[in-house]
Amino acid sequence: MQIGVLVTIPDGGDMSIRGQMPPPEKDLQMTNRPMSLLCRRVRAKGFVPAHVAEVGVWHPHTSNIYSYIVAGVRTTLVEPDPESIAMIKSEFGKRGNVTLHEVAVCDFHGHVELCKRDASTFVSLLTSAPAVANDGCDIQQTERFTAEARLFNDIDDGTIDLLSVDTEGSEWFVVQNLVSRPAVISLETHGGVYVNPYLDELTSWLSANGYVLWYKDKSDSVYVRRDAIALTLSDKLRLIVSNVGLSLRSLKKRLGKRLKNRQSAGQRETP
Repeated sequence: MQIGVLVTIPDGGDMSIRGQMPPPEKDLQMTNRPMSLLCRRVRAKGFVPAHVAEVGVWHPHTSNIYSYIVAGVRTTLVEPDPESIAMIKSEFGKRGNVTLHEVAVCDFHGHVELCKRDASTFVSLLTSAPAVANDGCDIQQTERFTAEARLFNDIDDGTIDLLSVDTEGSEWFVVQNLVSRPAVISLETHGGVYVNPYLDELTSWLSANGYVLWYKDKSDSVYVRRDAIALTLSDKLRLIVSNVGLSLRSLKKRLGKRLKNRQSAGQRETP
């Protein structure tokens, strides 16, 4: 495993670091933390990435690619929230395989306002975000901060082969400027009544670039490049079951919100 100093890029520089080739798969278990579903599923397919990336890390222990980070795989992280950045530096500060970009990925250069509500941080100009759709978050009452906005092609050097993006509605800003063609792409696309506002753009791009939907969990859709990872009949059947479960979960959430709204309206009308 490569040990060194965490490389941070706070202000739009082009600095990057090349990590060592990934260790054997068994080394992904060199941590007491359980592997994320993404890491487990990719490992079961026998795919060993040489360069992983995550946009929207939040806290280190919630990283979707934590197992790859501690195993020494070359890692690119992107996170705009100062509190999260401090925790990432504290957790991964001695790992030379990690590059941290302290920016928000957008479809323009400059600065962007972000809203923060518990575990959700999202661009304030978005038409929809999970915290707004599911929890009724009032954007006007959220904590706000400004971060540098950059295009992802300023960060992507073309070698990423596993990408995880959880940016609460702005995943398209990452995908539309991808230089790499990762074998695996994980995107937050749904959850409760929330649907990613750029879902049509995402699915069109993925289809046009040779990707197929592999599986879904409660919030993410994971795609693989057809020529990199083969899907089995079992994979396809599991996806069907997941889609049914997610549809039922969404319906339950919608009915619950509708009932809650009616009850609130009734209470307001009561003299």
